[in-house]
Amino acid sequence: MPTPVPTLPTDSEGLLKLLRHKEGTWVQWGIACQMLQKMGENSLAIFENTGFEPIQQNQIVVASQVYASLQAGNAADIVLAHFEQKGSDILNELRVLSQSERVTMATFALEKNLDVLEAKDVVKALKEASSVANLPEGFTRHPGDAVVLQVLKAAQGKIDPQERTRLIARGLRFAHSEKARAAIEKLLMDMANPSKKKAPNLPNFRYDGEDNIPRILPVAGYLPLTLEKFRSVPQVSELAPFGIVQGAGAEAWATLPGWFVVHQAEDGVIVACNTDTLKTSINQEVLSALRDRPEDILVLVDRAQREWDENSYFAIAGEDGNLKFAWFEAQPEVELLGKVTLTLRPKRFFDEDASKDRWQFEE
Repeated sequence: MPTPVPTLPTDSEGLLKLLRHKEGTWVQWGIACQMLQKMGENSLAIFENTGFEPIQQNQIVVASQVYASLQAGNAADIVLAHFEQKGSDILNELRVLSQSERVTMATFALEKNLDVLEAKDVVKALKEASSVANLPEGFTRHPGDAVVLQVLKAAQGKIDPQERTRLIARGLRFAHSEKARAAIEKLLMDMANPSKKKAPNLPNFRYDGEDNIPRILPVAGYLPLTLEKFRSVPQVSELAPFGIVQGAGAEAWATLPGWFVVHQAEDGVIVACNTDTLKTSINQEVLSALRDRPEDILVLVDRAQREWDENSYFAIAGEDGNLKFAWFEAQPEVELLGKVTLTLRPKRFFDEDASKDRWQFEE
């Protein structure tokens, strides 16, 4: 049994000699390695002078720091005495835990005589359990109950009887609270008396961003469109959180992507057209991405936005009584019926025949 040296040398030669002859405990070796590194010795030089490989140096340095946290956390004397002599590999696995968790886990490892692989698995279960905000009733934050939680989760899947038996045996070995033990015993009873098949989980999905929520808006009609039809479309009422639409009067509806500009429309109405009819409406060239035919377009008009700005198009009444879109370089005298906030074209498909004649580029 290794005997601690009364005091550690303070010079590099003395520390190297201590390591070379393996004097003291592994805890002191870890402290010695750390002291040498702070003196400027690299791990390769320490290896050449002592035989301690770099990976072993790293393990005992980290493990000695964990041991120091056990001392600071007032771990039981029997726990400190045990790990002072052996178990650096186990303490190294405890590095990811908090000080209180390290004390509890080290005590648990000694009580259950865990090897390093078992300790690693329990630490993983403990970390998983620490992320659970509300534990099942009667369960504790003890490592044993963390293992039971892990077993219960694994048992929910489709596993063969042999693996289920192994999991139950592991849970019975480690269960700490009465509730945790009862949960494992129920698993054992269910295995002995198979019940009916459990109903599958619902296919649950959740929106993770505003851009993923589409918006349904009324379509007033196709250009050319009368003002009466445009004005007769009622404002859409949406029910949160899914945007369920309540409305009447519109003959058609369209779904727009959940972009910010779409959700921003307070009183949005869609006008359907194509590049030719839109060209006639705004009296400007509107290019089609298709060969020899017009391209369909949806125009989103927000009737709530009627304040002029020089960077936008607006819906107005044409001289023929139909809806028109226009841009004004100065404040107009005509009534603005709404602001054009989006023109949407269909998804672009590559035309293989056209590629024989020329390259196609996105607009």
